[in-house]
Amino acid sequence: MENVKSRREQYVESTRAALLDTGRRHFTERGFADVSAEELVRAAGLTRGALYHHFDGKQGLFQAVFEEYEDQAAQRIAAAMAAAGGDPWQRAIAGVRAFLDICAEPGYRQIVLLQGPIALGWPRWRELDQRYLGALLEDGLTAVLGTAPAHPLPLTAAAVYGALTELALTIADAADPAQARDQAVQLAAAMLKGVRTFH
Repeated sequence: MENVKSRREQYVESTRAALLDTGRRHFTERGFADVSAEELVRAAGLTRGALYHHFDGKQGLFQAVFEEYEDQAAQRIAAAMAAAGGDPWQRAIAGVRAFLDICAEPGYRQIVLLQGPIALGWPRWRELDQRYLGALLEDGLTAVLGTAPAHPLPLTAAAVYGALTELALTIADAADPAQARDQAVQLAAAMLKGVRTFH
């Protein structure tokens, strides 16, 4: 009985993985709007029933791919901040640099920044983005500004988050994302210095 269950669990996991891999590839290469559910299941060698069972349709699959990218981004940013050592300023800059590095990568750029707001809608896109990255931002700002900042932390975090998001979107649309990323890191550092100066 355990072997039967084990085989079923393996089948469920392999089916989900096949759909995620297919979705990731097709959404990145062609875009959410230009790929049909039928094309996705055909490419994965599965049925529409499998897609709807695991993800409740094409949009659910897109959200799962989106959340994979966001989860990986959050882990990489946290690791970069931890590797920067104990200095709060260096940790904050390392986090910004890691975030903007990620934004220049084709998969994240396409799925999270360019297609995410369209496929998920702005409110849902922002909710998920904040869920994965919001706490990291507030932690970084608290380390730099202390526990009693001159302005309320949620407002400061919202202002910095908005600026970084716009920088990320600009990087995503740039003819040379790598160059735009380098310029954005410098600008973000100057912005954070300004926030710290007026603290």
